[in-house]
Amino acid sequence: MGNYIKIDTISDDDNFFEKGLVNSLFAMQLVSFIEKEFGIVIDNDELDIENFQSINAVTNFIGNKLALK
Repeated sequence: MGNYIKIDTISDDDNFFEKGLVNSLFAMQLVSFIEKEFGIVIDNDELDIENFQSINAVTNFIGNKLALK
């Protein structure tokens, strides 16, 4: 994510979207990256902004998906 936003400028719970740091294109790039990097499939019903709004949200989402694998 550091390639897209300055990680040192936000905390783990800061909302990327509320702070205006990312847009919907970034969100789709993030989904694609997560699927490739972690070998998981993100279903349409999981494309909820709450799953991708912060570092902690993304980390928890990935952890939960990997636990089900």
